[in-house]
Amino acid sequence: MNKMNAFKELENAFFLNYINKKPIRQLKNLGLVLSMIVVSFFSCKKEEKPAIIVQETVELKPKNVYEFGFNLNDYFVKRDTIRKGDSFGQILERNQITYPKIFHIAEKTKDSFDIRTLQVGKPYTLLCSKDSLKLPKCFIYQPNKEDYVVVDFHDSIKAYTRTKPIKFVEKELSGIITTNISEALEAKGKSVILAYKMSDIYAWTIDFFRLQPNDKFKLIYTEKYIDDTIYSGIENIKSAYFVHNNKPFYAFEFETDSVTGYTDYFSEEAKNLRRAFLKAPVKFKRISSRYNLRRRIALYGNRVRPHKGTDFTAARGTPIMATANGTVVESAKRGGNGNYVKIRHNPTYSTQYLHMDRRKVKVGEFVKQGDIIGTVGMTGNTSGPHVCYRFWKNGRQVDPFKQKLPEAKPISDSLKKEYLEYIKPLKLQLDAISFEVNPIKPDSIPIPIHPDQVLPEIKQGTSVIKK
Repeated sequence: MNKMNAFKELENAFFLNYINKKPIRQLKNLGLVLSMIVVSFFSCKKEEKPAIIVQETVELKPKNVYEFGFNLNDYFVKRDTIRKGDSFGQILERNQITYPKIFHIAEKTKDSFDIRTLQVGKPYTLLCSKDSLKLPKCFIYQPNKEDYVVVDFHDSIKAYTRTKPIKFVEKELSGIITTNISEALEAKGKSVILAYKMSDIYAWTIDFFRLQPNDKFKLIYTEKYIDDTIYSGIENIKSAYFVHNNKPFYAFEFETDSVTGYTDYFSEEAKNLRRAFLKAPVKFKRISSRYNLRRRIALYGNRVRPHKGTDFTAARGTPIMATANGTVVESAKRGGNGNYVKIRHNPTYSTQYLHMDRRKVKVGEFVKQGDIIGTVGMTGNTSGPHVCYRFWKNGRQVDPFKQKLPEAKPISDSLKKEYLEYIKPLKLQLDAISFEVNPIKPDSIPIPIHPDQVLPEIKQGTSVIKK
């Protein structure tokens, strides 16, 4: 009989005698019985071996980080910006690439990328081998926030341009003007660029240099983000509602040419809000001097010296645009005009742009409205950077702001029905936006501000990125 069977028989005998209240002859007392049961139980158990803990080492791989279409974990990454005096060859030579190979890379990629176009201050990235030599395998140049150029010389040599992923986010905004539109936007933490975009839309409908307290606006606009997180400016204003002098003005952006992608702004009645001429030849500006035939100048003994142009102050280097389609009839540097360009638009109208820093068009060239014809400068008789914009009608200089100029191309009859259907939800969305700021009280209306102070000058370097 094994130990387990002996234990079970002893246990059964004990409990049977206990139930029948009979004395247990074999065992003198209960304590002895219990002791035997415990000893027997533990003696039946096999001796347990100590547990062996096996530790497994798991190697955690770094999370993949992709940029420019490459897994950056596969390379030693060097980032820098183009410095004064830098060239494509000098950058690679500093990183142990020999000139024969640099020349070979430049020759193989010249049809895709001109290495002479590198600009000071623009960022570049070198993807290098992850060994002790850290030799460059790829050169990546970023001419702007959205685009990048890859010069790849891993095995074969190639160059190509790509655009980073762009996300468009729709936003809504409203405001009530107490002093000027710039302050109304800044109070909400919004870019003053919205003010310039609105002034372009309503250029011939609302004089943004003479806005009134309690004028109101609502906007539906789109912002751009690169790689989902990097803010890249305002893409466009989809629709707007402006109340000026208690008169409402709607504006809706609509594509009128699906081939070229050309868009324009129209009212709720499908009327074009633009004219054949832009109201100003520069985007970032303020009017420092208007057309005035009786202007007196202290510099000339307070004598009357007619000013037959409109001066738009802007930072040096600001692009100057042709205000309408036409042919360049003069592009020269002469006397008090400095560098200037003159454009003939049709037998009735011509325009002239004075004091340019640089001229970008030649005589005989045809330019379209909005084309860049030069940059703001200080050439000729001028005390500061600005463009003097002159306007001819039938051979006589006139004030462009007082002319009844032809409207821009109206919306076609075939598109009018489509347009009216398109703006219905946008108009409902605009109407549902509430004005967040309460109108100011009459006794708190500030002293009228000089028109020159309404839209502040934007320093050189600020730009609107268009896709």
